Amino acid sequence: MTDLEELHREMTAWRHDLHAHPEFGFEEKRTAAFVAEKLRAFGVEVADGIGGTGVVGTLTRGSGNRAIALRADMDALRIAEQGTAAYRSQTPGTMHACGHDGHTAMLLGAAKLLADEGGFDGTVRFIFQPAEEWGRGALAMLEDGLIERFPFEEIFGLHNMPGLPIGHSRPGAVRSCRPRTISRSW
Repeated sequence: MTDLEELHREMTAWRHDLHAHPEFGFEEKRTAAFVAEKLRAFGVEVADGIGGTGVVGTLTRGSGNRAIALRADMDALRIAEQGTAAYRSQTPGTMHACGHDGHTAMLLGAAKLLADEGGFDGTVRFIFQPAEEWGRGALAMLEDGLIERFPFEEIFGLHNMPGLPIGHSRPGAVRSCRPRTISRSW
């Protein structure tokens, strides 16, 4: 098995775990602890409780003074899951219906890969945002000094797009689950 196949297996397991334990906005205590534990295991510096339940990981390589941020959302929706998958929601009335479990797993995968392989000179911030679905999580993190405490020059995020063929992306700003939420697919 290649390293990427192993990472894919791990990311799938993380997503299934997160999917089975969804948490609504600003209630993401288990999710935040899960994220922080994984980041620390990868050797990433962790700050938690940002804007309530947000997590920021910082990884620096080399001596470069530039920084970018990669962002994912962690919250679930108040919807009862009808599925029968072994990893279906164990939280009555709450589920990951918009893919944030996948977003969180993908960003953890990026953090692990960058921590293991490096290949950059500077700093990467891994921002795990709470409460995206009802539009308060980013504001809470900003009010808690996100940009001042964890400066970066650019930020990139992504959102899954059901119906888009596997292996394809749509660059640029696109509408997310909420009409006011803008994310960048890359």
